[in-house]
Amino acid sequence: MKVGPHRLSSPHLLGIREMSVRDMELVLETADSFKEVLARPIAKVPSLQGITVANMFFENSTRTRVSFELAEKRLSADVIQFSAQNSSATKGESLLDMVQNIIHMRVDMVVLRHPHPGAVHFLAQKIKAHLINAGDGTHEHPTQALLDAYSLREKWGNLKNRRILILGDVLHSRVALSSILCLRKLGAKVKICAPLFLIPPGIQQLDVEVEPRLEKALSWCEAVNVLRLQHERQRSLVLPSLREYAMYYGLKRAMLEKIGKTILILHPGPINRGIEIETEVADAPQSLILRQVENGVAIRMAVLYLLSSASR
Repeated sequence: MKVGPHRLSSPHLLGIREMSVRDMELVLETADSFKEVLARPIAKVPSLQGITVANMFFENSTRTRVSFELAEKRLSADVIQFSAQNSSATKGESLLDMVQNIIHMRVDMVVLRHPHPGAVHFLAQKIKAHLINAGDGTHEHPTQALLDAYSLREKWGNLKNRRILILGDVLHSRVALSSILCLRKLGAKVKICAPLFLIPPGIQQLDVEVEPRLEKALSWCEAVNVLRLQHERQRSLVLPSLREYAMYYGLKRAMLEKIGKTILILHPGPINRGIEIETEVADAPQSLILRQVENGVAIRMAVLYLLSSASR
């Protein structure tokens, strides 16, 4: 494995908005080296030996939490798992107090998922440990955007002028904002396709186009990132029936066959099969969904390694 002594320009990974193109390219290049590690019979290196990482998840998560935990253990870090349901948060302790107490137990890095947008930015002003945003409300999910970009880069070499569609529940998705920012910074062209009530106001300010007609949007794109329909976040929205949503905005094999070209398929998971995407499409040869899962470990290894280098 060959990784250089490079460092990110920030001691934290708060969001794609704060990352430079150089930082993003450095993460992607470093992930190449860690993919080599993951292919070994013993997929482990001592890069984070002596470093303690606390995974603090205040929202349910499976893929992201497990991916970070695997990445940390592959790097030989000491790992602390924190669950809000079994913590003093249920007794009214503040987020800042909890994190400060954990850091004073000599924790070096904190991976945080929190339901409130900006929670990780707030903590970054208060504590010295390295922070990684694992999703803050409907705001950002930077490592997901990086692993998606990495998965496409593996297929294409680079993203310059590639046409990528983001389909589905943009309004409630933390993946959408990070993906748009990441793809645009790396030179891709991005369109959004969703019902109008699932498109946040002002989205065009991010230099993306909105195309509400799915067939036309698919005819334009080379890859489509299908977002999960997030029922749990739609407290104030009366959503039409799931059947109606699936009819007009579900990604179906019949429509892809009608368009007659190969489109790469991505999905951040978990998948609502039969709603935002048909099973035949999710499992199709051009689907990168399982590759995204694999690449997520390599990308998170790269982020952890690069941030830890700032302490050495």
